[in-house]
Amino acid sequence: MKYLVLLCDGMSDYKVQELDNKTPLEYANTPNFDELAKTAKVGVIKTVDEDMSPGSDIANLAILGYNPKKYYTGRSPLEAGSIGIDMSPTDVSLRCNLITIENGIMKDYSGGDISTNDAKILIEKLKKEFDNDDFTLYSGVAYRHCLIWNNGILDGLNLTPPHNITDKEFAEYLPKNEKLLDLTKRSWDILKGEKANSIWLWGEGKRAELDDFEKKYGLKGSMISAVDLLKGIGKFANMNVVDVDKATGYIDTNFAGKANAAIEQWKNGQDLVYIHVEAPDECGHRGEIANKSKSIELIDKQILEPILAWLKENNLDYKILITPDHATPLVLKTHTRDAVPFLVYNSTKTYEGVTPFNEDMAKSTGLLIEPGYTIMQEFINSF
Repeated sequence: MKYLVLLCDGMSDYKVQELDNKTPLEYANTPNFDELAKTAKVGVIKTVDEDMSPGSDIANLAILGYNPKKYYTGRSPLEAGSIGIDMSPTDVSLRCNLITIENGIMKDYSGGDISTNDAKILIEKLKKEFDNDDFTLYSGVAYRHCLIWNNGILDGLNLTPPHNITDKEFAEYLPKNEKLLDLTKRSWDILKGEKANSIWLWGEGKRAELDDFEKKYGLKGSMISAVDLLKGIGKFANMNVVDVDKATGYIDTNFAGKANAAIEQWKNGQDLVYIHVEAPDECGHRGEIANKSKSIELIDKQILEPILAWLKENNLDYKILITPDHATPLVLKTHTRDAVPFLVYNSTKTYEGVTPFNEDMAKSTGLLIEPGYTIMQEFINSF
């Protein structure tokens, strides 16, 4: 049996007037999703408890079967692990976004969609001014970077994700801690004149520890993602973390390359492949209506379709879980705690499914997986 988790980050949404009053998933042409859903187990998953923040960190931990209330220490430590930072127990890790501010407004949490190469140049400039006995700055992917605070503190930080305050005045969300506020303000002079003209610190946490995925589930797992967060989760879970050339985390990512990488992992003896696709989430944060629906179509066509063809050609038994981690409604440009639609297709079983696959049809089955971190166990051992 081969297992695929196709994680469409932020895919779930609300109905949009510009899309004929449909959600992006409803509006998208997804023949492969819909065909699987006809005979799949379909329902909704509550991936984020009401008392937790609806971030991709918490939600993806849940989908992978790790109870966030037990394992979650913060977003940035997971990303730090991906970069290869060996944190000490007294270190605090913080996500350091390169952002664009304008007249007191958070204009762009991604620094104008800055490339990894361009970002590295700016991070090097910042490192020369920031690195000392207290702080070390590390370059990551695109706008996503990491600051390690030696003997740092967590109490009272309450830092805000920048994508939560797009187009809002940012002053009241600046760090209250004097050291972190000083770094932020100093970045304005260092980055003056650049499109990405400020840093933004958030996602704070201590070193992460996860149980070994193979020991937990008896399956050799692989993680395929463009972003350090998911790579870090994969690394801490001792999964095989796969880099895909030209995987960007946006709608221009290498969708076909991710499908090919998954197939190669199975050929090499892996049992379960977790393909994380960031594009729908990024489009949601940016309010890009047409692109969000298009990104879902590309996942269906360029990732799922060739994978299904290969599995069938090789007469393999397989299970496929398709779900977002959370909703990223276009109207809000940020995440919500809404339960998200899922389907589990099992090539050896037939269920009374639904078609097409979308939020309303998933809710109509009455099946709710709660708590969300039980979905992996259900996927592998029950459905």
